Amino acid sequence: MTPASAAPRALHLRIATPDGLAVDEAGVRALRAEDDSGAFGVLPEHADFLTVLVPCVVRWHGADGTHRFCMVEGGMLRVDGGAEVAIATAAAVLGDSLEAVAARVREARERRLEAARNARVEQTRLHARAVREIVRCLRPDLHVDGIGRLEP
Repeated sequence: MTPASAAPRALHLRIATPDGLAVDEAGVRALRAEDDSGAFGVLPEHADFLTVLVPCVVRWHGADGTHRFCMVEGGMLRVDGGAEVAIATAAAVLGDSLEAVAARVREARERRLEAARNARVEQTRLHARAVREIVRCLRPDLHVDGIGRLEP
């Protein structure tokens, strides 16, 4: 523990994704996250700690008193030396409010769903083209019309 006369220590928070460093913030006064056992908090001087996060919203208080939020898709959280907090996650969505994070998560989800739909359509198109080519090679006497019907 720090003596009463000393300034309170703060946490240095880093949240990393495969795309890079999403958060690199010093002066964090408190942090909350969630693992399989439930929600937990981390304050300066916390014991060294390692846990597996579930998909959750990580919340923290900055040195200036602002509240920040980051949705993480699970990952690993490590507290080192009572001052360093590192989170490694597959994806992170930042915001200054829960509403902002929720909106960005919805937008990202809609983009992923649209991309998946487009991929399925393209896969079906390629499959149909492959079948037509196979039929054309195996049975040159047959013709496949534009909608997949075989014609002599």
